[in-house]
Amino acid sequence: MRPIYLDYNATTPIAASVVEAMLPFLNTHYGNPSSSHLLGRIAQEAISESRNKIAMLLGCDPDEIIFTSCGTESDNLAIKGVMMRGFGESEDGDDGHVSRGHLIVSAIEHSAVMEPALFLKKLGYELTVVPCDQNGVVSPREIECAFQPNTRLVSVMHANNEIGTLQPISKIGELCHERNILLHTDACQSVGKIPTYVEDLNVDLLSLAGHKMYAPKGIGALFVRNGVMLEPLFHGASQEHGVRSGTLNTAYIVGLGQAAKLVSKGMDEAMEGISRLRDRLENSLVKGIKGLIINGGSVTRLPNTLSVSFPGVSGFELLKRCPELCASLGTACHSHGDGMSSTLKAMGCNAEHARGTIRFSLGWNSNQEEIDKSANMLIDAWEVMVDG
Repeated sequence: MRPIYLDYNATTPIAASVVEAMLPFLNTHYGNPSSSHLLGRIAQEAISESRNKIAMLLGCDPDEIIFTSCGTESDNLAIKGVMMRGFGESEDGDDGHVSRGHLIVSAIEHSAVMEPALFLKKLGYELTVVPCDQNGVVSPREIECAFQPNTRLVSVMHANNEIGTLQPISKIGELCHERNILLHTDACQSVGKIPTYVEDLNVDLLSLAGHKMYAPKGIGALFVRNGVMLEPLFHGASQEHGVRSGTLNTAYIVGLGQAAKLVSKGMDEAMEGISRLRDRLENSLVKGIKGLIINGGSVTRLPNTLSVSFPGVSGFELLKRCPELCASLGTACHSHGDGMSSTLKAMGCNAEHARGTIRFSLGWNSNQEEIDKSANMLIDAWEVMVDG
């Protein structure tokens, strides 16, 4: 059985040219990039070249790129790094109690943002979780209303990983900067799919993950605007300006740089074709299934993402009836159907709606034949389930 892969938001295959770029640094150019000899210099030059490629993708200075192991580490470094800077230097709040600072996140954040936020709350930091509307969009007004005199950081994702809705990051950034508050965005789902220039987004920190953009798992990066100071998560030597100590993962960094070059060069053309296929799948499902709900369908979404709720059935059971179809229930973290996803819950969806939700996310290898086959499979399986 040849699988039909429609789960690109969970992870992407590694592009062939990315593998090719990495190979010399797995066997021949194995030097430590911190070493001053020939092999070390070769590795360091390759890392610098990759840093430049990622900076071009984001429209920033290469020195503003910090390499990490993944998007989760990037999110943790951004959030804990800002909030824990000067840890122990408490300040008195307006009501007389001691505060370590205030953090704002949205209710639709990935666990890589929400869990660090909740951890900081345990340490005594103040946390506000801002809601979204029924379409999964966070209002800048809600963010503004949550500001406090001691607010240090706002973290709102650029594109939702479950339903693909885009957030008004640029407007949120304007509001934050009027009050000298830093803004972080988790852009792991948007980098490589849509433009993510940091100046246009008005962000101070931006996270990305290699395995969402045709690079390997185990590599990520964090944009940190010049002048923003972070408390390191790892304490050691002085790699990455002392912000992220540890021997740099040269081969994977090279792979991430090559992937950045690829997605930057072919983004518009690739996403135009992928968007057409996504719409084709959506239209086929709407036509074939009465009562189908498109989650976030009335607002701007990532061009590759389609989240739908199949009426009267379990999405988990529906996918079991289509074994060659690789898709997920909202997010890979909820792929086994255990509990409602955070995004659907924040949108106010009821249990039945959430139970029938499946996320389809397309990528470079998606094609019309697979899309049509997937739609037919899903419609046939749904009809059997509701009639049975």
